[in-house]
Amino acid sequence: MTQTTYEVLNVEGGSPVKMWTRGVPVEDMARAQLRKAAQMPFVFKHVAAMPDVHVGIGATVGSVIPTKGAVIPAAVGVDIGCGMMAARTTLMAHDLPDNLEAIRSAIEAAVPHGRSVGRGRRDHGSWGDPPQAIVDAWATLAERFGHIVAKHPRLKNTNNLTHLGTLGTGNHFIELCLDQDARVWVMLHSGSRGVGNAIGTYFIELAKKDMRKWFINLPDEDLAYFPEGTDHFDEYVEAVGWAQDFAALNRRMMMANVIAALRQRIAKPFEAEAEAVNCHHNYMTRENHFGENVLVTRKGAVRAAKGTMGIIPGSMGAKSFIVRGLGNPESFDSCSHGAGRVMSRTAAKKLVTLDEHIADTAGVECRKDEGVIDETPRAYKPIEAVMAAQADLVEIVHTLKQVVCVKG
Repeated sequence: MTQTTYEVLNVEGGSPVKMWTRGVPVEDMARAQLRKAAQMPFVFKHVAAMPDVHVGIGATVGSVIPTKGAVIPAAVGVDIGCGMMAARTTLMAHDLPDNLEAIRSAIEAAVPHGRSVGRGRRDHGSWGDPPQAIVDAWATLAERFGHIVAKHPRLKNTNNLTHLGTLGTGNHFIELCLDQDARVWVMLHSGSRGVGNAIGTYFIELAKKDMRKWFINLPDEDLAYFPEGTDHFDEYVEAVGWAQDFAALNRRMMMANVIAALRQRIAKPFEAEAEAVNCHHNYMTRENHFGENVLVTRKGAVRAAKGTMGIIPGSMGAKSFIVRGLGNPESFDSCSHGAGRVMSRTAAKKLVTLDEHIADTAGVECRKDEGVIDETPRAYKPIEAVMAAQADLVEIVHTLKQVVCVKG
């Protein structure tokens, strides 16, 4: 094998998979899933697997799939536009109170998070009566959403306005972090919420119906695709682009509300967004690679073109990184979106004890109950190993360590 920073997984009857996974575990099921994606005839050059790669639905999380002439909705997934935002404040560690519980409570009060269901009850993870700033922000998206709904009425009655500026559940979070110079950052992770999930689910099913209608056999039904030039292709591109814009705006609205909550609890005046990054890691875009215009879907991967800033978070007890892309063409200018799971949510709940979770999140003001054990640090790959495996994809600009973590 030639000296490269990645390993090559050759796929019979398909394109190769280039894997930046040295020193990190990769499940056999993830390799099998990557092989299936690489067998699609419209894959351009190769599939790139990031060091946080793990099994997903349809397409592998931590994969970059460039295509020509078609798009696979499951390669974007249902959390369309999910991504990260981070902003550096002018506060220093010594400006924070010794006890951070009140700050966590203030953030939790400012941003709807989690999910509650029950007849006649409002979901506490959504707005009951959205504040005016949220209504005004929604107005910038409403007309385009109306065009999408006119073609696909099933998408009308979704959580759209009521989810704008809300966190959600699972691996989504809001954190207060300190960097290597003890400066205070706000960092958060969320996407297009209920409306994006509805769009993703709807178009994935529509693609499957098209495959059955055209008698197209696939290595995996979840790899159903829309050929370019068809109505459904254009409509999906329009809808996914809108959902990505919703996701970016969702993060901006949360960030504004978190900073406002901090100002209520911290007496010292401060500015925010001295440095700010807002990046997707589940999305589709048109880019030029190897001299050709292609569609790139990144599912659990961040754009890392030369000089482009990105965010790679660890788990709720680990470091996170603000990075600058090195523009490696072999990865299609991409890097990992986080640490990547080594345990499923079900396995984490079975294998990790509450005492272990409490020990692993020592020093972090966060939930220490059984409801978040599926997100415990042991469920993820070591972030240091992930960063080492992609040293030729990004350079580290700031190293962050959370002191407050809000989970849904």
